[in-house]
Amino acid sequence: MRDQKKNHVKFILSQVGIFIILLFCIHNISVFASPTNMPVPFPKVGVDIGVAETGEEVVSSLQILFILTIIALAPSILMMMTSFTRIIVVLHFLRSALGTQQTPPNQVLIGLALFLTFFIMGPVFNETNVEALQPYAEGEITQEEAIQRGMKPFREFMFRQVEEKDLALFMQISKTEKVSTRDEIPSSVLIPAFIISELKTAFQIGFLIYIPFIVIDMVVASTLMSMGMMMLPPVMISLPFKVLLFIMVDGWNLVIGELVKTFR
Repeated sequence: MRDQKKNHVKFILSQVGIFIILLFCIHNISVFASPTNMPVPFPKVGVDIGVAETGEEVVSSLQILFILTIIALAPSILMMMTSFTRIIVVLHFLRSALGTQQTPPNQVLIGLALFLTFFIMGPVFNETNVEALQPYAEGEITQEEAIQRGMKPFREFMFRQVEEKDLALFMQISKTEKVSTRDEIPSSVLIPAFIISELKTAFQIGFLIYIPFIVIDMVVASTLMSMGMMMLPPVMISLPFKVLLFIMVDGWNLVIGELVKTFR
């Protein structure tokens, strides 16, 4: 404990010393960098907020606010309206079933899930770009029409994956009247229904992934118990066998291939 406290104090003193040296260097640069020994001027950056005088200024401000909001919500939109949710949940189930703790790490799983999402959602993204983004960039359609056209491919994708009972649940919660066509179902009902459908499907796939690895754990545990090795953790023995089984069946190819096929 005393050594840890001494090391902590030394670390704090070293950080304070570095901070003082940096302040000294900045002061000397500002004094001696100018030929007249005058302080070097630093640029001033600021944002002015004033009163809009015309309607066009109000519309421009609202458009900027809308774009910033979309950028901030882009990760949530990506996760909630695409195949990302199902993929990342299944990959986490796979890692838990293998029992490899943090291998592969979260960054690798998220990166794999993102690239698989781009692969699966490629036709949807292309259709959105052709039907909504390009015409809007060329000024052929309005912003409201671009949003409607851009949502159409995503809605078609979500309708293919959502279950009817989940859709009926949120229609009942929102007290939405019975509709005759899919176009009459609001996105505020479709998106949460799609999310819980994706979670349900991901949990079903995760259960199927768990079964062979649970069998290995049970066999190893019963074998060690019959041999009287009560103090030896079964996980330590079963982990190499689970990894070996996963390699022999070409697990990544099998899991990823079947997972992608569930979206077709």
